[in-house]
Amino acid sequence: MPARVLRTRTLYGGWTEILGVRLQLDDGCEVGREVEDHGNAAAVLPYDPVRRTAILVKLLRPPVLITEGRADLLECPAGMIEDEEPADTARREALEETGLRLRELEHAGRVWSSPGVSTERLDLYLASYSADDRVGRGGGAAGEHEDIQVTEIPLVALRRMIEAKQIEDLKTLALVALLLLSRPHLFDPDPSASG
Repeated sequence: MPARVLRTRTLYGGWTEILGVRLQLDDGCEVGREVEDHGNAAAVLPYDPVRRTAILVKLLRPPVLITEGRADLLECPAGMIEDEEPADTARREALEETGLRLRELEHAGRVWSSPGVSTERLDLYLASYSADDRVGRGGGAAGEHEDIQVTEIPLVALRRMIEAKQIEDLKTLALVALLLLSRPHLFDPDPSASG
């Protein structure tokens, strides 16, 4: 018989929920697990195909501070889906975090963030932008105390960061790699090389 959920109960409820789950495995054995459940999210990698740059952000990440003693990661704009389509979440977060009003988004996939412990599914997007798309300074939503630093990085530098294993955020690594696979000419250090 296939594995099934026998029951769940909320162990903790706050910004996220921790669920206690009782499972029956394929062999009939029962086991208990804890699962983090806080909803789904969307992330976007804004890139300028003419200037060959991308916009990333740095913000406080308490788990990084706890485990490594530093407070931030370089990552793509991302956020929780709130009663809207995932693409609308990606646009909202890009505007709040980077000040960019993104128009066309390319859906790059829907992935499990950490399937061993979390119910979160993450919709990934690529989106081109130009200087005309900047309508604000970014930095995060008022009242959320995000203190986001916006960073524009040449795509060739992002390629070097991938090669040096310096991109530590999984969603960012995936999106930069997907952009590199689909548009490798944008990562060429010599723009005239793409013809």
